[in-house]
Amino acid sequence: MDTRKFVLHNGVVVPHPGFGTCKIQEGEVCNTVLRALEAGYRHFDTASLYGSEEGLGEALRKSGIARGDVFIASKVWNTDRGYERTKAAFAASLERLGLEYLDLYMIHWPANRKQFGDRAEAINAETWRALEDLYEEGRVRAIGVSNFLPHHLEDLMKTARIRPMVNQIECHPGWPQLEVLAYCREHGIVVEAWSPLGRRAVLDNPVIQETAQRTGMTTAQVCFAWLRGHGVLALPKASDPSRMKENLREEGTLDEKDMKAIDALEPMWLCSDPDTVDF
Repeated sequence: MDTRKFVLHNGVVVPHPGFGTCKIQEGEVCNTVLRALEAGYRHFDTASLYGSEEGLGEALRKSGIARGDVFIASKVWNTDRGYERTKAAFAASLERLGLEYLDLYMIHWPANRKQFGDRAEAINAETWRALEDLYEEGRVRAIGVSNFLPHHLEDLMKTARIRPMVNQIECHPGWPQLEVLAYCREHGIVVEAWSPLGRRAVLDNPVIQETAQRTGMTTAQVCFAWLRGHGVLALPKASDPSRMKENLREEGTLDEKDMKAIDALEPMWLCSDPDTVDF
C-alpha cells in the first residue's frame, strides 16, 4: 500500500494525516483549526458528540480556503441511531458546520448486544441504510464506521448495499488491533487511527524511546511510522503550532524487526470494548 496516498474504494482521495478535534474546548476550536490550516492540514475529523462542528465551520469560512480543498468528516452519535434519526442528525451536523455536503460520514459506535440484544444488528443495519442513502443522494462523498470490530462489519455486510469505506478505531503502539487491521485490509476498508499516540506511557515506553534514538526520529514520529507501516491513516490532535507541523512531517520508516517489536508491546489502551460499552 502507498501510505502517502490513501484512496478509498470508491476513488475518493483522503488527505493525511488528518487533524482530530475531539476534546478541544468549544471556545478554542476555531482558532485551533485556523492554526492547523495554516500549518498545512486539509483533513479535519469531528463528530456531533465533540461540540466542535460549529467552530470548525467558522474556521473554514474565515480561512478563505476553497471548500473542495478540505476534507471534512463527522459522525452520528449513539442516541441518533436508526434511519430517520440518523438522517436528521446528518442534517444538523451540516447546519452546525455551515456546509452543503460532507466528505465522510460515519457511525460513531456499533449498537451492541449488551445494550440491545438481538436488535443490535438491525439497528446498525438501519443506521447504515441512512448513510447509504445520503451517499447515493450525493450529500456525502464517502461513508464509513468507527469502533467496529470484524464481527460488527460481518453483520453489517449481510444487508449492506455499499461496503464501508473507512473504519476509524483506536490504534497506536500498545493497542495495535492487528486483527481489525487485517480484516479491513482484506476487504478494502481504510483504517483511520484516533489517538494515534495513545497515552503518555506510549511515548515514554522504552522500546519506542530506543527506536527513536536509533533511527533519529522523535518518539511521535516512531508512532506515525509504525502506523504507516500498517497502512493506517493517523488523526493526531495538537494545539501548539510547532507540534502541528511536526505531526505533519512523514519522516522515517521502520524495518520489519522494529515493526514486530512495537506490535508486541504490552497493552496500553484508552478506550472501551465496543461489545461492552453502555453509552
